[in-house]
Amino acid sequence: MSWVGASAKEIARAVRRGDVSATQVVADHLDYARTKDAYNAFRLLREAEAVGEAEQVDEQEDLAGASLAGVPVAVKENTPVAGVPTWRGSAVARGPVAETDHEVVRRLRGAGAVVIGTTRMPELGLWGTTDDPSVITRNPWDPERTPGGSSGGSGAAVAAGLVPIAHGTDGLGSVRIPAACCGLVGLKPGRGVVPSRLGADSWFGLTEHGILATTVADAAAGFAVIAGQRPGKLVEPARLRVAVATRSPVSGVRLDAPNRAAVTAAARMLLAAGHDAVRAAPTYPTWLGFRGMATWTAAAYREATTADLDISALQPRTRRKIAMGRWAWQRGYVRERDRDRWRELALDFFQGFDLMLAPALAGPPPPALFWSRRSYQSNLAANLRYSPYAAPWNIAGLPALVVPVGQRPDGLPAAVQLVGRPGSERLLLAAAGQFEQATPWPRHATIAGA
Repeated sequence: MSWVGASAKEIARAVRRGDVSATQVVADHLDYARTKDAYNAFRLLREAEAVGEAEQVDEQEDLAGASLAGVPVAVKENTPVAGVPTWRGSAVARGPVAETDHEVVRRLRGAGAVVIGTTRMPELGLWGTTDDPSVITRNPWDPERTPGGSSGGSGAAVAAGLVPIAHGTDGLGSVRIPAACCGLVGLKPGRGVVPSRLGADSWFGLTEHGILATTVADAAAGFAVIAGQRPGKLVEPARLRVAVATRSPVSGVRLDAPNRAAVTAAARMLLAAGHDAVRAAPTYPTWLGFRGMATWTAAAYREATTADLDISALQPRTRRKIAMGRWAWQRGYVRERDRDRWRELALDFFQGFDLMLAPALAGPPPPALFWSRRSYQSNLAANLRYSPYAAPWNIAGLPALVVPVGQRPDGLPAAVQLVGRPGSERLLLAAAGQFEQATPWPRHATIAGA
């Protein structure tokens, strides 16, 4: 029996009981990833190291507290894993071999998880598509489409069954966008819940570590670990007042019919579960788009200069973004008080609601192309056109989650986004769990020969 395709909860339970060894589980997934990663999800596999670490899990006398015992996980390549270069999306941006694990990786290992590899991302994590000049990372649901970005490799790895759970980082939607593209549960915690500590001040505090998984239970287990919380069962939420908001934060971007239908279906599920669903949307001020764009570009500028990268060797689209970021930074257009102002407006909106239901995407995932060879303008247009709904909640620092709700007419997954107040991560997961109960989704695009 192969353990490929099993959930993280199933694997951890079996390893703790002694029904299977962590070594066997990890070997199954390494074999599968080595031969079935047709989607270019992984930058590298830690084959010998992962087997050795699985053996260490098996040698532990007491695994009762190991909530992820023997679970193979993937870590996004911008997050330090001891003994591995921190690639950050391209050979030019690659950092040295990490001497120690990032705190989030340390917590995953402490829960018994085994890091089998690092997953691909676009250069410096700046885009909602994943490729570099050598390979294109592809969506397991349709290899002609992108798995999203910037945690596109993690999304592809989980959707293809290469790992049951993966780590990602989310600066302006980089966990939720791949989750929506790949039919996964993707959670971005609120600000300060999980230690970020990435690059140059974590993109002005916008970037959070998150989890991508095929089930709500796995997402909840992974979140508890990286947040340093005790795992526990999700509690069925009491009657909630939910705002249903389809207005785009980006002027001129229209919501396509399949994504509008996904929101409508999700609202009906909430009503059937006994909640109130009210059409209401926050007001996105006109200055938010400009300040958000200035922050995005300035993050690229600060990341490149802090790491002392050879900017002339970076991709053309990245160089353009860095140049714009330098201009925005030097003119004082990136201001904490603007981010605080938007957070206050968002919190005022949530005084009347427990959660907000919104689209996850505005359109289908873009084609799987060498976007790294294309212009800044074409990359920007593609990103804004299909994924405008995620970024405001990084700027506000609020928790947000993407959950599948069926399929689009083209066969790709459909998804919606839930946003909540500070500290509502488990409420978001509990609400997503009600969606999962009402309309279970296919957990993987394919498990070939597993």
